[in-house]
Order: sequence, then C-alpha cells, then structure tokens
Amino acid sequence: MNKNQFLVSFQEQVIVAQCTPQGAGAIALLRLSGNDVFNVVDKAARLASGKRLIDQNSHSIHFGSVINQRGQSIDQVLFLVMKGPRTFTGQDTVEITCHNNQFIVEEIMNTMIICGARIAGKGEFTQRAVTLGKLDLIQAEAIHDLIHAQTAASLKYSLQQLEGSLSSWVFEIENSVLEMIAFCEGSFEFLDEEMEFGADILKKMEQLLNKINKLLATFSKQQYIKEGIKIVLMGSVNVGKSSLFNCLLEKNRAIVTPVAGTTRDTIEAGVYKEGEFLTFIDTAGIRETEDEIERAGIDRSFQEASVADIILLVVDRSQKISIDIVAAYEKIMQNYSDKIILVYNKMEEEILFEEIKFDERSIFVSAKNNQNIDLLYQEIFKKIKQLKGSDAITCLLNKRQYDLLFKFYRDLEEVLPMLTIRRIDYELVSYRLKESLSLMAELTGKTISQAAFDKIFDTFCVGK
Repeated sequence: MNKNQFLVSFQEQVIVAQCTPQGAGAIALLRLSGNDVFNVVDKAARLASGKRLIDQNSHSIHFGSVINQRGQSIDQVLFLVMKGPRTFTGQDTVEITCHNNQFIVEEIMNTMIICGARIAGKGEFTQRAVTLGKLDLIQAEAIHDLIHAQTAASLKYSLQQLEGSLSSWVFEIENSVLEMIAFCEGSFEFLDEEMEFGADILKKMEQLLNKINKLLATFSKQQYIKEGIKIVLMGSVNVGKSSLFNCLLEKNRAIVTPVAGTTRDTIEAGVYKEGEFLTFIDTAGIRETEDEIERAGIDRSFQEASVADIILLVVDRSQKISIDIVAAYEKIMQNYSDKIILVYNKMEEEILFEEIKFDERSIFVSAKNNQNIDLLYQEIFKKIKQLKGSDAITCLLNKRQYDLLFKFYRDLEEVLPMLTIRRIDYELVSYRLKESLSLMAELTGKTISQAAFDKIFDTFCVGK
C-alpha cells in the first residue's frame, strides 16, 4: 500500500469522539463518522423498534440502548442517523445522545472501539470535511474561531466566514488574477497585429493591489475584535490600583491591604461589557526597592505596559510622591502617550499631590466609594473606538492567512514594474501570475503540505 492509499484508508476508518465538554450534566453527545459506521454502531445498538440503524432513513432519530460486550445495557440513548454525503464530514455519521455521566460516556466510547471504531484525532471531523470538499480550509478555521470567539463581533465575523464570506473574497481575487493571465495569453495570439493589453492588465493589477492592501491594513485592528482589549493598571505603590481593578471587575479579585507592595505579580481577569471582551491586568507598584521578587514584579509591569492596548495610569491624589516616581510617571506617559488614560484615585480625600500635566483628559475616581467608575468606563470605550478606527473591516484574518496574503501581495507588487516598461514580456508576467496563484490555493487548502495541514488542525478540540 502506498502513502496515498494509506491516507485514504485512514480517512475512511470509523472515528469516535465526545463532542460535549467532559463533566456531569444533563446530556452528552458522541459522534461517529466513517465509511463503515453503521455496521460498527449496529454491533452495540439495540433500537426499541428492533430494527438496525443501517436500514433507517437518513436524518432520522431513534430511541434505544447501547449494549456492552457482556450484553448489558450501558444507557438508554438517542441515535441520530445521517447518511453521506449530506453530513458535516461527507461520510456516513451517527450521533449518540446519552446521559452525561463520564462513566457512561467512557463505557460507550470503549464499546464502540471494541466494535471497530478508533478515537478521533484533534479536529479530525473537520479535517475530513475539508478533504472531502464539504468545506475549504478558510471555513474550517472559521469553525475554530467561532468556538473560541471572545467578543460578539468576533462571533459575527466567524459565522460569516463559515458561510463563505472570506472564501468568496479569495475567489474574486483568484478570478482577477486569471483575467490578467488571460490578457497576457491573448497578447501572445495578437503579436503580429501588434495588439497589446498592458494598460488593461496594469489597471486590473492596481485595483487588485488596492483591494488586498485595504484588508491587510486592518489586520492589527482585527485583533482587537478577535482577542478583545488588554487594559493594564500601572502606578506607584499603594495608589489603589488593586481596589480600582476590583471596582472595574465588580468583584474582589485582587487582595487589597494598606501595606505598600502587596501586589508583587500581575493579576489578570476578564469581563464582557457592551459587546467587548476586556482583560484587566493589575500590576506591581512602581518604586525603588532592594527586594528581588518585588523588583521582578515591577519589571513585569513594564513588560505588560509595552503590549497593552490601553494603560490606566493611576495617581493617588492624597499622597506626596518622590521625584523619582514622578520621573517614572513622565517616562511612562512619554513612551505610551497614545494609549494612556490618567486616573486620579482617592478623590474623597484631601489633595496633597499636584496633578501631572498631560494632554489627555484625566478621570477622577474613588475606588473606595466606587465613584465615577462609569465615567472611567466611558473613557475606556472612547479609547477603544480610537483604536479600532473608522476603517471598515470585512473579514478577520488569522496569522496564517495574513502571512500568505501578504506574500501574495508582495509577489504581485514585484510584477507591477514589469507592466510599466515599453516592451512588456507577457510570457514572464503570465508565469509570475500563475506562480502567485499557488499562495491562494494554499490559503483555501487546495494545495497544502500534510505537515501544514496537521499543524492547523492540531489546535482544534478532539470532538470537532
């Protein structure tokens, strides 16, 4: 058996996996798929009707039991019969709904393995759907993004891409390149008549580059939609960062004491608000210290600031701080001015500290009395709006898709000068355009190495 035959055989095998999360609950769902799935399941299935699953109509549900090798009933279940190719994978599929007790689930799984199934690999159901042409690779990745969506907007875009929005966009790009290739090959036919299509190809090329560039330019803003907003609280010791952190989360997540330097490491927690997923990070207070552990925590505070989307720079209005700390604040504001919101805490107390001069509007709050937290949130959402900008985002690219599309864009850019010379080498232009199309084929999964294919699906859960 050669490698291709082995892969075909491997993909035809009956696979089984639990699709619902492990743990106690009302019901669990097990999925089996493969060319011989009905014969495998029928070995352990006992329908109340006394019939076999293989003889039932597609997309029908049947009550019965799963029987172990000792002839004992494991559980009363529902069998959903789905016959290929009208299934998710394109293969014959059976889904078993049982009571969600892990002992029951594991015994049913073990019984199916004894009957001829094997445990599915990560993302193997989706991988089979791609291999059998039910989905392209972009749609498969959209399923993964859909499951792990952190925001309402990310969920919306993932659904659109599962339905084919990005795939359709790529199809339009491929068609544009094919049209340019057709013009090049048309020039071969009309060389004697001195008919040239250079101007037409150049115009299409410029339009295509502009279209791709618009999507690539929104990639950094797409990450705010996909991953949410990272908000770091920074400031000197004992300014009330942890109290403010708890106020923003509306729960006591960080330890709060009067002792300076209580927070020695970063503490992270997320909250959904107004359709956004916000990750707040409380950090160690900035000060001069000989304590090695505390110093490491302060270093980590600055590391978090460098990758934050927004920094809440917290000042205690009731305490006088040293010149060194003032210098540290000014350095932070200088380095990260575009993402800082200056927050004056302890507004309920007497003002002893002169306000730091800063261009951005300051917010005055009392974490102790939970005052003006709503105003701080308003400022945070203004900052988020600035981060996202006004550019329309049509698709959400992952890193693999972005890298391939960026390389494709660069390849087309290299062809552009070849279209502006007096004597265009249409044969060479055609060759370069055909070569660039291989990147689009890799993007959709038409041509991709098995190693790259496996790497993508290794991030999927087993039941998908």
